[in-house]
Amino acid sequence: MICITVTPSSRTLAKADLLNAARHGDIIELCLDHFSKDPDIDDLIRAVDKPIIISCRRKQDGGQWEGTEEERLLMLRRAIAAGPAYIELDLDIANDVPRFGSTQRVISFTRLDRPETDIDRIFDDAANARADIVKFTWPTPTLGAAWPLLVAVSQKRRLPVVGMGLGRPELTFSLLGLRYGSPWIYAALEKGMEAHDGQATVFELNDTYHASDIDSKTRFIAVSGFGESQTLTTRILNAAFKELDLNVRCLPIELEDVSDLKRMLDILKIRAIIVGNQHGSSILELADHVDAHDSESGYLNLLLKRDNGWHGYNTLWRSGLKALESVISESGKSLSKMNLLVIGNGGIADSIVYALTRREGLVSVCGPKDKLAQQTAQKNSCRFVPYQNLYETLADVVIIADPNISMGSQHGQINPSVIKADMTMLDVSDLPFETEFMAEARERGANTINTAGIYTQLLEAQFKAISGKELPESAFLKGLSDE
Repeated sequence: MICITVTPSSRTLAKADLLNAARHGDIIELCLDHFSKDPDIDDLIRAVDKPIIISCRRKQDGGQWEGTEEERLLMLRRAIAAGPAYIELDLDIANDVPRFGSTQRVISFTRLDRPETDIDRIFDDAANARADIVKFTWPTPTLGAAWPLLVAVSQKRRLPVVGMGLGRPELTFSLLGLRYGSPWIYAALEKGMEAHDGQATVFELNDTYHASDIDSKTRFIAVSGFGESQTLTTRILNAAFKELDLNVRCLPIELEDVSDLKRMLDILKIRAIIVGNQHGSSILELADHVDAHDSESGYLNLLLKRDNGWHGYNTLWRSGLKALESVISESGKSLSKMNLLVIGNGGIADSIVYALTRREGLVSVCGPKDKLAQQTAQKNSCRFVPYQNLYETLADVVIIADPNISMGSQHGQINPSVIKADMTMLDVSDLPFETEFMAEARERGANTINTAGIYTQLLEAQFKAISGKELPESAFLKGLSDE
């Protein structure tokens, strides 16, 4: 079930929010700490026919309550007397608000600085405070940080447990919570009404992540990152899984330290992870089996668990090389006779340099971090260009391969004057979106390569490896229409 949190500041807004939330959620949390005047709680909880949780959070717990603690306790006692389905009480004040009627007590423990580790003790304290449901809330910036929260929800206990992660990666916990039987997960009604920064809306949960389809038998495919490109990938893949009637859905995760990743994926029974940006290099060591070419590229964007271990794949360098060769061949030329300049540091740049050196062209590498660019050049036996010499370097083809590089005149940025009308330009740093470099290149008359085509080939290859099936064209249309 999805619990929609509403944070109105007035009685009029509260009724409107409650009615809207009732149309889209299973449970509604009405936060009293945002009201500018004392609300008529009895009137509000009877405005809708969905179960309501009443809460009133202090600022130290992420709320907006500005009154005294005595006033807050009085409001909570009045609220429970009105007979809501649930009342949320902080663990430290739970014994000061007696049980009343049929209202169930959600005893809550919150910390805003870090994940909690002493879960068993806190659970026992909440149970002793006459909890019907125990709630944990703390930051979940990475999969590792969400792990204790997930363990708290997934383990069989004598009382149900719900949780709320703080930050955008809360999505990870929420979707896993549905898989492991959490009584409900939390969502905002719409953008601008989030209970905390980054909270997903109910529409995101349903339209992008297909939350209503997730059950105890759902298998997850992990997608690393929460950016626009990763979200688009999730929309397309989820649409494909649904169309093919596969009980598989995408799980967004934020990686930081990959040292414990395989263990967590195994416990969660996740057998595939799509990886991008900076983590493509770090997960190479996690693969038990990698094709020789993919291994030499120094970058992976897909890990698959098979019977004999984890298999790593790099679908980027092949897709990028194929698109580049297709465009160059139309002009009757060959990559082997061209000056090819790759700009960037990191796994994506390493992968593209490796691909280009397979065609024996004159490949040069240049990046804001000269030492890293020099290492890439040495590894691939190609030319290193110091960053300060970028504008003096002649190139027939320029490839931007680093999501951290932006256009401008500041240190580390690239001045658009590097783009010439007679060159070919490609930016693979944020597939499939057109970056400012590509727009500038088009304006300056350069030949630009369609990144959407590269992304399509890349995603089709990944989907085929994961599912053994072709990615339906209609899934692309559905994913794009949901933007």
